[in-house]
Amino acid sequence: MGIAEQHAITFAAGMACEGLKPVVAIYSTFLQRGYDQLIHDVALQNLPVVFALDRAGLVGADGATHAGAYDIPFLRCIPNMSIACPADENECRKLLTSAFEQSHPVAVRYPRGAGAGVEPEAGLQSLPFGKGEIRREGTRIAILAFGTLLYPALQAAEKLGATVVNMRWAKPLDTELLLKVAATHEALVTLEEGAIMGGAGSAVCEALQAAGRVLPVLQLGLQDEFIEHGDPARLLALQGLDAAGIEAAITTRFGALKLPNNPAQVTLKSVA
Repeated sequence: MGIAEQHAITFAAGMACEGLKPVVAIYSTFLQRGYDQLIHDVALQNLPVVFALDRAGLVGADGATHAGAYDIPFLRCIPNMSIACPADENECRKLLTSAFEQSHPVAVRYPRGAGAGVEPEAGLQSLPFGKGEIRREGTRIAILAFGTLLYPALQAAEKLGATVVNMRWAKPLDTELLLKVAATHEALVTLEEGAIMGGAGSAVCEALQAAGRVLPVLQLGLQDEFIEHGDPARLLALQGLDAAGIEAAITTRFGALKLPNNPAQVTLKSVA
């Protein structure tokens, strides 16, 4: 289809109508061009089209025009759509398989460039649809990571004594796991390489509100600004999304809940 995004999506819808399961490989930022077709030709008919969203998040040298900052907000408001956020190469392979197994449209978002360095397993095993996992057990603060920022979250959590949850899915949200974590922690942090406004963190807040759970939530992600080209690691650091920035943001907001090096020194304090 070349760069005819609208045609590519409608063509995929036609294939799905005839019993095929097409995969539309497309940059996150260019899916915006086919948004009308995504809604009316795919989602409205609930067709099993997989959207492989390359360049989700920051894109380094490609700059503001190619940054995939908005796919979670603009996809999760569409009925029948699901959104997977793999943390590394192995999860990406598995979640693409999970997406292909579904009978409705699913988007799998993954970044430009190298991953975390996790060797993909042989075969095409899938992961449970709409389910996350706890990757590190901590106390008091829980970091809910959506996608590749799981790894800097794990680094920050070592110093904070925090729990880390690999959420994997922005939609459907694993509300069972979310409410379990919310019941055993005093504060939550959401983390995503995408726009904060309307993103996965917003989905978490909506789910907590719907369940009547009230506790502090810090949303970390891309700020409400266009981000220019540059070294990806430096751009993430400037957004406060490297391990040091995540630790600093959590300490600034929830310093009273930070776990000291000596657990015996922990004293419970309320969070304003």
